Amino acid sequence: MNCGQYFNRLGRFKCDHMMDEIIKSALTFFVIMGPFSSVPIFISVTKYMNQTQKLSAATQAIATAGGVLFAFLFFGQFLLDVFMIDFASLSIAGGLILTILGIELMLSLSISGRGESSPAITLLATPILTGPGVIVTTMIFVQQYGYLITSIAALIALVASWLVLWFSGHISRAIGDFGTGIISRITGLLLTAFAIELIITGIKAAFAL
Repeated sequence: MNCGQYFNRLGRFKCDHMMDEIIKSALTFFVIMGPFSSVPIFISVTKYMNQTQKLSAATQAIATAGGVLFAFLFFGQFLLDVFMIDFASLSIAGGLILTILGIELMLSLSISGRGESSPAITLLATPILTGPGVIVTTMIFVQQYGYLITSIAALIALVASWLVLWFSGHISRAIGDFGTGIISRITGLLLTAFAIELIITGIKAAFAL
């Protein structure tokens, strides 16, 4: 193999590896945001709005969620440095938080207060779309994958969540409450599995295993 072929293969490997990281991170963000579980809330909040107002409401919710997410994406490391929190501690703490959220989704519990009591669009964005789980995961991904991959993955997840909210009426009619419940439980299972992986990673890092 000559040098040109070697560097071509190396470039393809890096590109494929980067795409895998983006897809994995975007799916994780999307699962943690849980836009499908927000569909009933969004429908309730926007039931007296016309189509233009619903579009504006979905955009406002996602813009607010994106603002919170990117604030922690770019300034989260500063907060970790200020409070002297290392990656291992963050991974374990984040894993515990996500485990609670995953169990909530699987068992239809309300431990963390992600309820439907507030009619405000901004409260749909946070803490429902960008709660503690998304914030902690954002800071973990920055340390694992860097700013570029995390930013691209976050944008993909935000756009996908915006589409879910925008088509919430169609989704609700198509799958009904039963379908929404099934999606929430599957999402909870995936989220819990990812949370356990984070905890294991944190323990390995803490004890140099």
